[in-house]
Amino acid sequence: MNRLEGHIEHLEVSGDLSLVTVLLSGDLRIKAIVIDTPKSAPYLEKNKNVAILFKETEVVIGNHSDHKVSLQNKMLGPLKSLEQGQLLSCLTIQTEAGQIRSTISTAAVLALKLKPGMRIMAMVKLNEVMLSPL
Repeated sequence: MNRLEGHIEHLEVSGDLSLVTVLLSGDLRIKAIVIDTPKSAPYLEKNKNVAILFKETEVVIGNHSDHKVSLQNKMLGPLKSLEQGQLLSCLTIQTEAGQIRSTISTAAVLALKLKPGMRIMAMVKLNEVMLSPL
């Protein structure tokens, strides 16, 4: 499980849902959609410190070019390590906010020609990001 820390910068509420923007170190922002509101989860408040959590299997990898996709959570950084297995590979990416891990198919690693030291883009759908109060 990936874990990064930051504080809530912005909050939009609609019905029982909240769209939360978390500011991490290095001016990196991550968005999460949560089935909670400030009324049901008091930690959902501007400037509150939170941890963001997401699974390694939910991290999509691309080259460092501008990706025209709907994923809003994009983190650029060098590929620090690559553990290549027969079917799956584990990657560690150094981002402004800290290290994150991704598990993708080895076929994808080969197709993207990934090598340690390359700058790559890690992307996570906002509905795959969980928040936890600190």
